[in-house]
Amino acid sequence: MTRSFAWVAVVMMITTVPMMIGSSVAAFSQGDLGLDTSIVARAIQPGEVVRLDVTCACEVVRATATVLGRSAPLFPMDARGVWRGLIGIDVEVNPGTYPIEIVVERTGQPPLAATRELSVTAKRFPIRRLRVADRFVNPDPETITRIQQEAVRLEALFQIVTARIWNEPFQAFRAPVAEPATGSFGARSVFNGQPRSVHGGMDFGSEAGTPVTAPGAGTVVLAQDLYFTGNTVVIDHGVGLYSVLAHLSTVGVSAGDGIQRGAIIGQVGATGRVTGAHLHWGVRLNGARIDPLSLIAALDK
Repeated sequence: MTRSFAWVAVVMMITTVPMMIGSSVAAFSQGDLGLDTSIVARAIQPGEVVRLDVTCACEVVRATATVLGRSAPLFPMDARGVWRGLIGIDVEVNPGTYPIEIVVERTGQPPLAATRELSVTAKRFPIRRLRVADRFVNPDPETITRIQQEAVRLEALFQIVTARIWNEPFQAFRAPVAEPATGSFGARSVFNGQPRSVHGGMDFGSEAGTPVTAPGAGTVVLAQDLYFTGNTVVIDHGVGLYSVLAHLSTVGVSAGDGIQRGAIIGQVGATGRVTGAHLHWGVRLNGARIDPLSLIAALDK
């Protein structure tokens, strides 16, 4: 299964390099506030990641990029003045052309700004039809209250942007289990014949008891039983990036624990709304639900 990302570099210019063979490519050129800029942009799809590199021949204090109403912080990569960030394209973003607004704040000088266009093409996701216990499809009023409270708490967590935690500027992420992914990301879910929300993560067909490891360094911000996802661990990797590891049989970490990539955080199970033992790995990037395999592709360079 191929996953890809769009690469954007700003060296007083912006360049996007296509990474998928056969992908559509368009070229643009214009000036922004006196900057000599150009862009070559590949159309990407919902659930994918845009990797953004910004280089300025100046002393940068802060750099940010905003697209689709989401702000992505950039951070310094090296002494050459390269700043880097990730932009997540949510699984339910409509096809269209969207502006990427980049702002570079400089020491003792006015900020520099550039706007570029990002083309998002349609993607057809599968439909998955599952049979589960009726209480997970038609919960009682008390349970509905619990579900709503848990959803609010999770969304509040995903809005918090902390400092980068990786030891290196973009330390590669790895899947939390060795078994292959099922390709379930973005699937339209139908439980007991009733349509529900899209599947915002990727499932892995691991057996119960399989150790689950942290896909990247971070801080555990939640480790508890949730109604739909069962025993769940949420890891804050910094700069708006979160992993959600769900349906665990056991949890071996607690909120507040700092962990490194590869640390065991629990075991595969069948808790919550499931049809059998497996691991669910969801990723939030500045609030957007993205394909974890796209994240791996973007960082494994």
